[in-house]
Amino acid sequence: MKNKKTYIILAILVMVGVMIWNVVNEPGIKDLQGDFKEVAFIRNEQNTGPVIRVYAVIVQGEPWKEMEQYGNYMPHTKYGTTKIYFFQADRPYPSTLALGDNNIPEEMKENCLAIYEKDGMSQVKLQRYPFRN
Repeated sequence: MKNKKTYIILAILVMVGVMIWNVVNEPGIKDLQGDFKEVAFIRNEQNTGPVIRVYAVIVQGEPWKEMEQYGNYMPHTKYGTTKIYFFQADRPYPSTLALGDNNIPEEMKENCLAIYEKDGMSQVKLQRYPFRN
């Protein structure tokens, strides 16, 4: 009987150890190539309706796939929107954002690499060079 308890306790400890290892080794933003850094954030004050989040993020290079993954890792609320403006780290970027239709200053639009947007129905769109003609 004592042997059976020992095996059960060992099995539980192994399962808990595997679960902890899986949680600790979960991929995240820090694992993405591109050295992403959030430089500005704004969120509406609405807590009962759709939550609107807008981010400005600087990145090294043009890692398009990682930009989409970065956006997928960011918080999103059902029926809300999450919008991320990506900028090169060595070019000017905004330090503040605004809610509404124009989230970034006009003079910063030419430096925008991409816009990631997840809408209220969780549809994802990554638009490259959105302000170039």
